[in-house]
Amino acid sequence: MNSRILLSFDIEEFDIPEEYGEKIDEVIKFEVSYKGLKEIIPILERLNIKATFFVTANFAIRYKTLIQEISQNHEIASHGFYHSDFQLEDLKKSRQILEEITNKKVVGFRMPRLKEVDDREIAKAGYEYNSSMNPTYIPGRYNNFFKPRTVYVSNNLVNIPVSVTPLLRFPLFWLSFKNFPLSFIKLASRLTLANDRYISLYFHPWEFIDITSLRMPNYITKHSGKEMLDRLEEYLIWLKSQGEFICFSEFYETFRR
Repeated sequence: MNSRILLSFDIEEFDIPEEYGEKIDEVIKFEVSYKGLKEIIPILERLNIKATFFVTANFAIRYKTLIQEISQNHEIASHGFYHSDFQLEDLKKSRQILEEITNKKVVGFRMPRLKEVDDREIAKAGYEYNSSMNPTYIPGRYNNFFKPRTVYVSNNLVNIPVSVTPLLRFPLFWLSFKNFPLSFIKLASRLTLANDRYISLYFHPWEFIDITSLRMPNYITKHSGKEMLDRLEEYLIWLKSQGEFICFSEFYETFRR
């Protein structure tokens, strides 16, 4: 069986500066993510790569046409209703809005900032898989080091964690990609693929816009804009030699069989 590569992007309001005390105008929050998304899509098209886009309903309502276009070649999944606010009823409401916009079934969910949500509530809202857990320790965020590292079922919901390496559980997510040499990321990815036969990755569109002028830590702003786009393209070209890109829903279907 070929290794499978699950590439995803969290499409959301650009609100991370507010975590560091910098207020961002609502219009700017949407524009930054929109511009980053428009930079990503041509790379995926050029490389003929499928991805899963976890989208907030708030973003999808504002950019309906773009989300509809993306849904023609990629998977649209839910990233909640708002990125900075969450109510349990948002689970079902966001799924319904995304389905109305794309005219396609939405089966996947990822909680903003990978916060914990009861699997039973996610399943009750009509989702079939959840990708809201990074099975490692991130200081100030979460400690999931002893939770399942690879895909598993909980309360009748398939959980697809963010990939981490075997043993040391080095996380293969956007922050690692920004702060470690690409050669090291490739090595960690190769080890994970050899062990698990799949890899689950995620990024944000705003990483591909120059955000170095904002008052945020260097570990968030570094390699942004064009430099980050070039790093992503080089990494994706390398990944194509390692396995097949499939959407999360396709992976979920193969796991469920």
